[in-house]
Amino acid sequence: MPVSRPRQFDLIAFDWDGTLFDSTALITHCIQRAVVDVGGQEPTREAASYVIGLALMPALAHAAPDVPKEKYPELGARYRHHYMARQNDITLFEGVLPLLDDLRARQHWVTVATGKSRQGLNEALQAVALRHRFDGSRTADETAGKPHPLMLQELMREFGVAPERTLMVGDTTHDLQMALNAGCASVGVSYGAHEPEAFHALKPRHVAHSVRDLHDWLLNNA
Repeated sequence: MPVSRPRQFDLIAFDWDGTLFDSTALITHCIQRAVVDVGGQEPTREAASYVIGLALMPALAHAAPDVPKEKYPELGARYRHHYMARQNDITLFEGVLPLLDDLRARQHWVTVATGKSRQGLNEALQAVALRHRFDGSRTADETAGKPHPLMLQELMREFGVAPERTLMVGDTTHDLQMALNAGCASVGVSYGAHEPEAFHALKPRHVAHSVRDLHDWLLNNA
């Protein structure tokens, strides 16, 4: 009889956009269009994609340094307009559902820690029938945004899991910095918003180049 290997992580927290959902190109486009709509200079693709993962208004402000603060409400409204018009374009990365099912079969707590709003995450979960696959979640509008560690700290408290038994999986430096700030391990994915060369200073356990790569690493190491 094979001996079962002890589990290293009880709680696994996933970022949403660019990690589970293939939404990076759409979000980048919506940021660019929103900035132009309110009279700002269109940010480059790199500048717009860099802020993915942050809470919405800090992200838009960072991407549009020439837009005055009094226009921030309009800027946010224009982003939401463009996003809602194309939100059905978003799809899960291939292989995400089997990955989540395998982790739950191994009795990991599977959660989401995202810069999205609660309304936005709930709509996404509803749209792809994912709600039953997650044990918990935190969004940027109900706690501190990334890279502040509070999002992970609240999830750890909710499930009674220590930092050394918690793993964060994300596609941006904001995700990996949040894990570091919370005293947790992390795994980066290179197929999302940020270039993986920036990950190494944040000491991820692994950088996955596809969902299949991520799946294999988690089953063998988590």
